[in-house]
Amino acid sequence: MAAMLATRELNLTLDLCLRVGELLLSSGAGAADVTATMQAVAWQYGVRYPETDVTFTSLSMSHQQDPEEPPVVLIRQVKQRDIDYEDLTLVDHLVRDVLRGEVELTEARSRLARIVSSGHVLPRWAATLGWGVMAAGVGLQLGGGPVVVVLAFLAAVAIDLLQAAMSRRRIPFFYRQVAGGGVATLIAVLAASTWIDLDPSLVVTANIVMLLAGIGFMGALQDALSGFYVTAGARLTEALLATAGIIAGVSGGLQVADLLGVQVGRLEPGASDLKEVSVMAAGSAIGAAAFAFASYAPRRTLLPVGLVAAGAMLVSQTIGLGGVGSAWSTALAAFFVGLVSFGVAGRLHVPPLVVIVPAVVPMLPGLSIYRALSLLTEGDAETSAGLLAMVTAVSIAIALASGVILGEYVAQPLRREARRLESRLAGPRLVGPLKVNRVRRRSSSREARD
Repeated sequence: MAAMLATRELNLTLDLCLRVGELLLSSGAGAADVTATMQAVAWQYGVRYPETDVTFTSLSMSHQQDPEEPPVVLIRQVKQRDIDYEDLTLVDHLVRDVLRGEVELTEARSRLARIVSSGHVLPRWAATLGWGVMAAGVGLQLGGGPVVVVLAFLAAVAIDLLQAAMSRRRIPFFYRQVAGGGVATLIAVLAASTWIDLDPSLVVTANIVMLLAGIGFMGALQDALSGFYVTAGARLTEALLATAGIIAGVSGGLQVADLLGVQVGRLEPGASDLKEVSVMAAGSAIGAAAFAFASYAPRRTLLPVGLVAAGAMLVSQTIGLGGVGSAWSTALAAFFVGLVSFGVAGRLHVPPLVVIVPAVVPMLPGLSIYRALSLLTEGDAETSAGLLAMVTAVSIAIALASGVILGEYVAQPLRREARRLESRLAGPRLVGPLKVNRVRRRSSSREARD
């Protein structure tokens, strides 16, 4: 039997696990992935069978070495949720080094502190430009010309600067989304009221996709599938509030357009030919790579992410040309993303999440949301069509999340997943270790020798 850990070492180990879990959860990792990673790190440093509780806003970990002694319980609040794929990748590498037995506890804590406290190589203004390029790529994907691409870029830059300023003043995320949707629509309306010849609906839709990017639809579904219903409910609530904020902002902008007598119109999805599909694929590649860039993903991932996104768009549109509905074509394209991302991420030495999320961003239901708002503002006979378009948007979001997760189920070696720890944590690993039980066997062998 292994010797009992000193109280100080136990506290330091649990604290390390909580800090690792906090960073993973704030970057969009599922609760199952966070739990598995925290328990794996704890096991590696000699903490056997700790109790772990993960919710959307807090993490707790406890361990009782002896029934006659009180348990040690540590709790950590998750106060900030920002997509940061640079830190996520570095923490993932740290965890893998820990599980290989290459990093002592003190060194692991020091490395984690450096990851959290160090800034980014990429300056903040470059990330803002990345968001602009992303919206421009989506505008190209929608069939917009140079004017639409430029306006989408400028609107995205303005939205990011405004939201950053609001965030510094601790204004809730919902109101930041309202402001973003309003700014996007007003810029499009003002441009349309001038001599500029453009379809303002394309500009609005491109920026809706930008505002939807990073919302945790996929994390919510992954948590629901893995049995973390409280966390799934919290993620879903946040996603619905964020989407409602976008809807409110765009709706307000459309009302202003109506008062000014500007016909914004609505974008109708039309039939695509091979030429249009190729342009859509190029726009998707640009949008996905720009999102990864703005989210501080490692530079080596940008080209592969763009290629995966382009491939997914080709799959979606090709299937759509065969008469398959938008939800099913999106689901099959998302399945493709999940299927190939596991191998791509392995070659790039990044968590699959870093590849998956940017690759599905161009397929977010910005078009369906905008069509729904346009129809609802017309009222009367168009109300039912607007509600149907909103239902379509929800179905596309669900199709994206479920398709990706199913693709990961197929791609990952499930026999490695279905063992002691993983047996109660259903679902593929998008972040964190795959071979937890190997570490356990090695640890058990060392204990037997001792």
